Amino acid sequence: MSRPPVLIPHAPGTNRDTEAALAVAAAGGDPQIVPVGDLRPAAFSDYAAVLLPGGFSYGDALGAGGRLALELRAWFGLELREFARSGKPILGICNGFQALAKSGLLGPRSFTLAANAGGRFECRWVTLRVEPGCRSGWLGRLGGSTIRCPVAHGEGRLAVSDPGVVAELEQARRIAFRYLASGSTGGVADVAAGAYPANPNGSVNDIAGMCDPTGAVVGLMPHPEDHIVDWQRPSGPPGSRGSALFEAFVAAAR
Repeated sequence: MSRPPVLIPHAPGTNRDTEAALAVAAAGGDPQIVPVGDLRPAAFSDYAAVLLPGGFSYGDALGAGGRLALELRAWFGLELREFARSGKPILGICNGFQALAKSGLLGPRSFTLAANAGGRFECRWVTLRVEPGCRSGWLGRLGGSTIRCPVAHGEGRLAVSDPGVVAELEQARRIAFRYLASGSTGGVADVAAGAYPANPNGSVNDIAGMCDPTGAVVGLMPHPEDHIVDWQRPSGPPGSRGSALFEAFVAAAR
């Protein structure tokens, strides 16, 4: 079976593209890291999936993911929206999630990713649950499962201006990932309910990741690419590796 080509755009300051590429390759995909400046609109038809990796694109000079979001919207907005409408998966991790949110590729800007509630950069391991009711089709077979992986960000707090927005997002089944209390089994009663450090940034309703209205575009703040093999994990609860997420992502690209 052929390995589906996965586009991994690289912007100055991006520094997690190699890890993302290794995770995609381990899942059976063909990762291709391409500088944003070398991309052309017509090139998107050559790829089966797009992965926006983490890092500090353009040094976060216009806010985390801000300039990359501007480029995605201005240069490739039409192509990426068509990409999602065709059902091809798009995944954004950390800075990639920030860029997806600020570009509008995750839908109308009803939420933002603000500075962490603690006012500092957080680098620690967390437990995530893949939300069983999420409308993302390619995440479907992972629903209810947990992932143990690190976070590394200073602006990852999902915030809304109106509490009603959260209810709308929940009703639309757009919550893709949620932070869980350390050592939890994934049940609703185990959700961290805003407790630090299980919820490292203070995100409303412990939301760690979202999908767009089509379900094809998914973004999350933690780094599942940093736990695809056991030796990447330090001491502490083992938890499930992030490899299952990339396997689902690549499978959707076939």
